[in-house]
Amino acid sequence: REGFIHATTIKGGSSEAEIKFILRDFERDGLAAKGDLLRKVCAAVQASEPRAGIRCEITPQYRNMRYWLENDMTPVELARDAVRAGGMDPVSVAIRGGTDGSRLTEMGIPCPNIFTGMQEIHGPLEWISVQDMAKATQVALELAMRTATLTTPE
Repeated sequence: REGFIHATTIKGGSSEAEIKFILRDFERDGLAAKGDLLRKVCAAVQASEPRAGIRCEITPQYRNMRYWLENDMTPVELARDAVRAGGMDPVSVAIRGGTDGSRLTEMGIPCPNIFTGMQEIHGPLEWISVQDMAKATQVALELAMRTATLTTPE
């Protein structure tokens, strides 16, 4: 649950270098602190070598969807109900980082992440069983039906 700064790209040569990082944190304050730290490091390196040109750009990517979902947990409750209807117990875990759901939620389309059944996530051996994929499909269809019922005028 701790945030981090992670170098994703390091490239360069004798006259130019580029390092790209991602900053991740569950909390806005933690994310801001990591950005401040990165800016301070860039400023310190610049101060130690005045001939160098150092540019530090921070571009927002993803935010914690919790900040938006706290105001309306309806999508989360619908997902939990759909999981129960699929014969499973819902389990909620925090996921830090870039998901389509976090970006869509930030843009005004509340979209909590639901399971897909995959194993060894983001690893070289990532996989999903046909049985888990069938359950994920069942939950997605159930969620769509429940959402349609909510939004269909009477």
